[in-house]
Amino acid sequence: MTDTPMNETPTRDTIARRTVLVATGATAATLAVGAAAPGTSTAPTIDTAPVAAAAVCTLTKEMTEGPYYLDGQYVRADITEGKAGFPLKLALTVVDDDTCAPIGNALVEIWHCDALGEYSGYVGNNGHNEPDSGTFLRGGVLTNAGGVANITTVYPGWYRGRCVHIHVKVHVGVTLTSDGSFTGGTELHTGQLFFAETVTARVGALSPYSANTVTRTTLAQDSIYDDGGAASGLLTLTALGGSPSAGYSGTLTLGVER
Repeated sequence: MTDTPMNETPTRDTIARRTVLVATGATAATLAVGAAAPGTSTAPTIDTAPVAAAAVCTLTKEMTEGPYYLDGQYVRADITEGKAGFPLKLALTVVDDDTCAPIGNALVEIWHCDALGEYSGYVGNNGHNEPDSGTFLRGGVLTNAGGVANITTVYPGWYRGRCVHIHVKVHVGVTLTSDGSFTGGTELHTGQLFFAETVTARVGALSPYSANTVTRTTLAQDSIYDDGGAASGLLTLTALGGSPSAGYSGTLTLGVER
């Protein structure tokens, strides 16, 4: 588990696995797709009814899991554990790639680094010393009947060689365990979520992010993000207040092959 972030290179098999993003028409508007320009103030509609099979879907590739995944994380809507950072309210909608219908009861799991670029379970890899619970900024929730997973976290920081991002997996058929975790099921998607460079620049200039001493890699410099916009995981970000410290909401609709 000592691989560096620079080894986060997609494999041919990973890229071949299919995910889709609802991209056009009334379905896109209904499902809060990330087709609008990131950072806009238009609030998306989150909870939805099943979508007609006639909707237009655009294929998008999966992305590497990376070296910092840990099994057995908690099923919980708030993964912050008191970590410093600006609030981030995620609303991720999971749909079937064939019908574009929302998939309920799917587990959407995320993990990412904190403001100083450190992952729980691996603190110190980005050159900063801090307590390590092994669980902060990790976890997931089951989607509701509209296919939506709502997760509260903080805006991520950055580490050597990577732009700001969040890792995501989608599982179906999991069993919830008595210790608050999950087991079993089938993994349908592994990907990454990305952030508009203009927003990240504003966030990164402020405390606690400004204490991160590692040079930040931009979207254009990143070895994983391919400049594909929402189809490559770029979130639609909406400011929650008048300053970056008030936080953001982030929406995206992921389609998976069942």
